[in-house]
Amino acid sequence: MSNVKTSDLIEITSQTSELQSVELPPLPIQRPLLLVGHGTRDERGRQSFLDFATAYTALDSSRLVVPCFLELTGPTIQEGVDRCVDLGYSEFSVLPVLLFAARHNKFDITNELDRARERHPHLKFYYGRHFGIAPGIVELWRSRLAQLDQPEHNPNQIERSDTVLLFVGRGSSDPDANSDVYKIARILWEGSGYKTVEVGFIGITHPRLEEGFDRARLFQPKRIIVVPYFLFTGVLVQKIFNITAAQQEQWTDLSITALPEMGINRELLTLLRDREIETHLGQVNMNCEMCKFRLMAKSEGHGHGHDHGHSHGHDHGHGHGHDHGQGHDNPDPYANVDAYHQRIWQTP
Repeated sequence: MSNVKTSDLIEITSQTSELQSVELPPLPIQRPLLLVGHGTRDERGRQSFLDFATAYTALDSSRLVVPCFLELTGPTIQEGVDRCVDLGYSEFSVLPVLLFAARHNKFDITNELDRARERHPHLKFYYGRHFGIAPGIVELWRSRLAQLDQPEHNPNQIERSDTVLLFVGRGSSDPDANSDVYKIARILWEGSGYKTVEVGFIGITHPRLEEGFDRARLFQPKRIIVVPYFLFTGVLVQKIFNITAAQQEQWTDLSITALPEMGINRELLTLLRDREIETHLGQVNMNCEMCKFRLMAKSEGHGHGHDHGHSHGHDHGHGHGHDHGQGHDNPDPYANVDAYHQRIWQTP
């Protein structure tokens, strides 16, 4: 990818993936854990999630951990549930391995759990929350950015004051989730010494990554560091790298570096443990105040609209279907900015 040094970035990933210092004692409740990933058609991305589940299981093998996917690949959520049922379990913890609380987390996964209960009415699910904005994730990125200050990754010793961060989110049809991308980008920038931080998205919402590069250059930096806010590799992460490489080829006077996705590391595994413990203690609190589905429900006089801290036994009434930006031939329904603004606060 031109001057984007992927070999250096892979080395950074391996350096931050030391797991020997993580020790997780067995949990008092030996309840199976269903780990739900988004899913991807990219086999490397699929395997990365499965490896993540394997690494988490190795830290505490006292209870069953079952990885599954919401869509695009298998095993599916239904297959994961059936595996637990076949082994004689009737109560599960369920964790969405997702960064933000958007439609997948609020409705699509929970709808799948409702479908499972229709087939197995005796089941009880303890549904946990997404990763969200957590100190461990912020420290992970700060550590990786600090490595980029070293001479081997910054041979021209460009100062942070001459560097712009370009934070890249997946993009969601839920404004609440999109706002969290801006929040964590701002938190990462605070006190960092970088000239500024810009935000771009790789799909669905705006501004798109290319526009993020345009705005980053307005500050006349000597260096742009791209931070892809993704858990695992996949089609969209590769798209970020490709766009970054094209930008480097076009703007040869700039140093442009793209960090890798988060991958398997101590910070994420520790945070996942915290989320699992929350399901055991009944302490799952979702951020619903600015959820467009909640606002819609309130305006129609239906109260809260959805309840997250419980065993699941209700239907949210929303099917699953949206553009994933996976490089298909399907047109992008969110490409036009005006059309995007007209539809984004609407609910299906």
